[in-house]
Amino acid sequence: MKVSTVVAAAFLVSAGMTLPAHAQEKAKGKEKAAQKGGGDMTFFVTSDGKGNGADLGGLEGADAHCSSLAKAAGSKRTNWKAYLSTTAPGGDAGVNARERIGKGPWRNAKGVVVAKNVADLHSAKNNLNKKTALTEKGEGITGSGDTPNYHDILTGSDPAGMYSTAGGDTNCGNWTKSGDGSAIVGHHDRIGLKKTTRHMASWNSSHGSAGCSQDLLKKTGGNGLFYCFAGN
Repeated sequence: MKVSTVVAAAFLVSAGMTLPAHAQEKAKGKEKAAQKGGGDMTFFVTSDGKGNGADLGGLEGADAHCSSLAKAAGSKRTNWKAYLSTTAPGGDAGVNARERIGKGPWRNAKGVVVAKNVADLHSAKNNLNKKTALTEKGEGITGSGDTPNYHDILTGSDPAGMYSTAGGDTNCGNWTKSGDGSAIVGHHDRIGLKKTTRHMASWNSSHGSAGCSQDLLKKTGGNGLFYCFAGN
């Protein structure tokens, strides 16, 4: 009787010590995952472009790059979409970036919500800025005032997230050019040369790039980076 009592007591003590330790390890695991990126992340800025300027292999290639980076960061999601618009010849409708990315809400690698839904994302109330526009690894991206400055993010979109009707090349040949041409970019840090102007503070539609090559994208403060969102 005494033996069984001692054994039971030892078991309870052991269980009491093991459970908290297990809980602590689980919490540490979640923290490490958040620091690494992935997890429940549904939004990020690519840590790297594809290395060939604005030639992303079209929308399909850009989406694949989003998925590849997210998977490497530990994300289990497979429905990643690049926030990019395209145009069509002859006045036909193009593809709107805002219609590719699902319904939201969208969280960065640290779990911070950058927008609740599509309307919120394209409003002045969104939470997308230099502190929250993180890479899939949970790292920040250099911006205005930094060296190098990589705040130009490829979008090919107007402020509403739709394809541009301005005419000319606004998306480097629907994301297939790496030489001449131009693409609309936004500023992830919401700052430009004229810091107080509306378009310079736009995260998705600030100005056109100097060209489509890697060097010409860098000339105006870019590096071929783009936004990725997980659809619903």
